[in-house]
Amino acid sequence: MSNHISQGLPVSDFLPILVENWRADPSGTYQSWFLWEERIKNFRSIRRGLQAVVREIEQGSFGTAYRGSSLETVVHSIAEQRQIFRGADHAFLWKPKLRIPDIYENPTNQRAFGHLLDTCICCNTEAEVLAAIRRIDALKVKGLGPAVANLLYFLHPTIMPPCNTAIVNGYNTLTGAKTKLGRWDEYLAMRSGLIALNAKYRGLLSNDLGAIAGLMFDIGSGRYPVPAPDLSGESRAKWQADLAQIRHEGAILAKADALSRENDHTHTEIQGWLRDLGLTLGFSVWVASNDQGRIWQGGKLGDGCLTTLPPVMAQARGGDAVRLIDIIWLDKSTGQAVAAFEVEHSTSIYSGIVRMLDLALGGSEAPPEGLFLVAPDGREKDVRAQLIRPAFGSIGHLNLRYIPYSELRQHRETIARFGTGMKAIHALSRALT
Repeated sequence: MSNHISQGLPVSDFLPILVENWRADPSGTYQSWFLWEERIKNFRSIRRGLQAVVREIEQGSFGTAYRGSSLETVVHSIAEQRQIFRGADHAFLWKPKLRIPDIYENPTNQRAFGHLLDTCICCNTEAEVLAAIRRIDALKVKGLGPAVANLLYFLHPTIMPPCNTAIVNGYNTLTGAKTKLGRWDEYLAMRSGLIALNAKYRGLLSNDLGAIAGLMFDIGSGRYPVPAPDLSGESRAKWQADLAQIRHEGAILAKADALSRENDHTHTEIQGWLRDLGLTLGFSVWVASNDQGRIWQGGKLGDGCLTTLPPVMAQARGGDAVRLIDIIWLDKSTGQAVAAFEVEHSTSIYSGIVRMLDLALGGSEAPPEGLFLVAPDGREKDVRAQLIRPAFGSIGHLNLRYIPYSELRQHRETIARFGTGMKAIHALSRALT
């Protein structure tokens, strides 16, 4: 099957049908990851995390180990993003017997890695990104290969597709290529092929190469079959029946997931509680810009809230990230942020913390009186685990606090009736730093 295209079968005979079924599959990578709103939110936080890696390498404070490093923090946040990136940290783990990847104990290689990241953070063109890759490839740093593309994707999603075993396998299956994992020249060749395919089928995919990479992932992991060379009669009917079955199974899984969450509070519900509580307590309220149109209690989540941030916040360093904070309470007379809330329902805690830092350290005004991570009761351990990472070692003075769902559910109505200011919110929250 893997060489069917080289036998003369054009992709155009079946790829549109394949992609349409894939896009409609609720549990396929397109709907479960590519359209996932948290994916978009994570771009800025991952960029900021990579900037911290570069800064530590330049200052000589990065260290000689992956565990506990700023790189571990940012790679972990990528690995949390659905199945497509699961295991993304494996390539960066230190293998002591092989002494790879050789960017921890070798200062020269470490600086070259930092220079690659710095160049790709700062540049805007495809030529500059490719030149930076060729420079690092020429150094032949042991164990440092195209897994780095998973970092570069979050810097340049229209230039650099992600890369892992399943994506490579999917590309080989679809095109008949024999791309090998772990070599930059092989990755760049696959990248060219993916870009050509993406350009041809742009109407079904996206400028963002995450879409076509997700398709390759689902093909390479065996979720989506590619048809055999004979597409006539019985063979074609069987292939289409297989696709229909996959879509049906995906719908069943999606329904099961929905039922299992029936008694769980949704992200939007918690935002709605915090919005209503803030308005009742007399604050102006900001709802994350990409959530304002969400349906909530017969209206929209942004109803009755600010439509623009005060200029001092919007124009401050990190203002784009501040707009994505789930809920901000502001003093009506001064327009200053009083409290900020990130709802960590099931998403990356790292990204929410980074957005809080953008608000608190943006330099536009004094830090808010309260910074709160609101999460299910069972996620407190995860929240605390993130905050002990070295990347967040400097935020102790910001008084970041945790609010369990159960406390907010139990006390929000009482606070709305009898509370004033921030005292009651502080009382039901728990210190994290």
